[in-house]
Amino acid sequence: MSDASEKEPKIVVDADWKAQVQAEKEAFSRLAEEEAEKKGASDRPPLPPASFPILVTTLSTQALFALGHFQDPEKGEIRRDQEQAKHLIDLLQVIEDKTRGNLTPDEQQLLENVLHELRLAFVDSSSEATPEPLSANSS
Repeated sequence: MSDASEKEPKIVVDADWKAQVQAEKEAFSRLAEEEAEKKGASDRPPLPPASFPILVTTLSTQALFALGHFQDPEKGEIRRDQEQAKHLIDLLQVIEDKTRGNLTPDEQQLLENVLHELRLAFVDSSSEATPEPLSANSS
């Protein structure tokens, strides 16, 4: 009898295999999610550091967009919203009022120049039918 039992294959049951497979599946899922997040984040360029010039530039660009100086990137059409443009110009004026005496000369000059150009663009947009889109060389 001992000879017969030695010749039969022994079946070893590993009770932990299901837990191990589940743990490997979860680890793989986490790695796949991390890779997807990395890929999604790398699809766009890095954001610039937060700064006063970036704030002024962002608001002024939005105002110019509202004045019809840029095409809508999704629809390819020029839209105008005088009320929104005025609001954005007013916000820049509030920033100038509240930061008076606390800006560097370069920051103050930037803000004054942007406000001046936006006010001129606002007046021009009130009188012309379709504004000229800004070229890439315009500052």
